[in-house]
Amino acid sequence: MEYSVAQESFDSLAACWADLGRCRLKWDSVFVLPAWQEVWWREFGAGNKLCLTSVRQGETIAGIAPLMIKDDTACLLGGIDVCDYLDFIVAPGKESDFFNVLLDDLRNRGVNRLDLGLLRPDSTVLKQLVGIAGERGYDVISQPEDVSLEMELPVDWDTYLSGLSTKQRHEVRRKLRRLAEAGEVNYRLVEDSAAVPEAMDLFLEMFSGSREDKANFLTAPMESFLRAMADRMAGIGLLKIGILELDRQPVAAVICFDYNGCLYLYNSGYNLSYGSIGVGLLAKILCIRESIRQGKKKFDFLKGSETYKYHLGGREVPLSRCRITIK
Repeated sequence: MEYSVAQESFDSLAACWADLGRCRLKWDSVFVLPAWQEVWWREFGAGNKLCLTSVRQGETIAGIAPLMIKDDTACLLGGIDVCDYLDFIVAPGKESDFFNVLLDDLRNRGVNRLDLGLLRPDSTVLKQLVGIAGERGYDVISQPEDVSLEMELPVDWDTYLSGLSTKQRHEVRRKLRRLAEAGEVNYRLVEDSAAVPEAMDLFLEMFSGSREDKANFLTAPMESFLRAMADRMAGIGLLKIGILELDRQPVAAVICFDYNGCLYLYNSGYNLSYGSIGVGLLAKILCIRESIRQGKKKFDFLKGSETYKYHLGGREVPLSRCRITIK
């Protein structure tokens, strides 16, 4: 049966994601989900043309290309400042057919360049598209640009601690002991949609107050995006806002996503008044402990080579940018 190309909407993609049994596509991270990408597009998509392209074989979707086009260049939907890594959404075993049909369609549309990044090594771009583009005689440039860090989670907290270096295991225990000595400790999760706006007020206050670069990052459009994103991700059951309290006073917070057995640590903030006891780092440590308690299989620290990620057990995953010239 021949393949056809169709233009989708965010609603049709959301319906496809909700019916994973029928669509059989690989939605490998939160950053490719329709809910996430729709919020990003509405906040930051101005100046680009939306191109949500599906490749179908009859009624079966072989893959989805969530693209935006400007002039003769197509990019994956989502900015690298808020989307840690991106990819196409493809049914296993359909990668070759999907990319060949997609490349023909893009060339017919007048697209001469693909600018794709950031990409994990296991992305369909690096595992499949790069080879297909090379076979077609296209110019391909793929270069490392950043790193992400992640770790497999053990079955219990003691096993996690035993996997750290002696120095870091001692440091984690020392920091937790100092926190307990400072007052009554409570780490709670906000997951209910109705409670998210108030939790986001708290998070954004601590986020912008903890570092100058974060305060500068939190422009009006970025705050609008973060609030809308939190609302949508809570609506599909993936958002967790972890709040660390000391003597019932919120002192630090983290935004996380719980998806496919993985806990994604997206961002954090803390009250500078409690910085001397390391509440910012402690919120992350407690987030890891809670993830282990809930039986999560993986913890993704996401993009960036901050030292604490290595100290807490993270392992590097290279992130690359790929540029393809379509001839």
